[in-house]
Amino acid sequence: MLGNLFASGRSQAVSTIPLFPLRTVLFPGGLLPLKVFEQRYVEMTKRCLKEGLPFGVVMITSGEEVATNAGAPAFATFGTLATITAWDMPELGILHVATEGLTRFQVREHRVLPDRLVVADVVDIPTEPRLPLPADAEPLAKLLELIAARVGPQNFPPAHDYGDASWVGYRLAELLPLPLSIKQSMLEINDAGVRLRVLAKFLKQQGLL
Repeated sequence: MLGNLFASGRSQAVSTIPLFPLRTVLFPGGLLPLKVFEQRYVEMTKRCLKEGLPFGVVMITSGEEVATNAGAPAFATFGTLATITAWDMPELGILHVATEGLTRFQVREHRVLPDRLVVADVVDIPTEPRLPLPADAEPLAKLLELIAARVGPQNFPPAHDYGDASWVGYRLAELLPLPLSIKQSMLEINDAGVRLRVLAKFLKQQGLL
């Protein structure tokens, strides 16, 4: 049982949430489909669905997604809240869940419950202020439009904002074939302009821009 994991509320400086460590990075506004079959995450998902609560997605830095005798995996201390937007149970005990990234957070402390679910005390990272896309970053937006057309609307957020530096940076960081460590660093950057410049440098080095 999750008990009072969410009792502290989002309005306070520190809140307690369940974590879903994965070998991926979720960005604010991004889409993340999940196949949930481990009992700890099935119960977590049911609780989140019932009460309309988010959970935290953090990138695994060492260890496995599936529970092992080695214990909980090591994970990054910066992650993103995920809200469930749709779900299906094609067979008993397996949930197909569609999620969307909300705001970022930083883990202060974490602990492992008896069922091996990881819960953490986290603090919210303020949403980046909207920054108009700089003129020199317009090629990045055009590249993003091409990528979005290729991946298809089902794999791309329906609300588009190609004029916002944060939105363009987040979408490129999640869609480009970057190493996970680089994607994580893009999540942790708190300046949309810096994120775009780093991405532009990478793309130029790869001959893609």
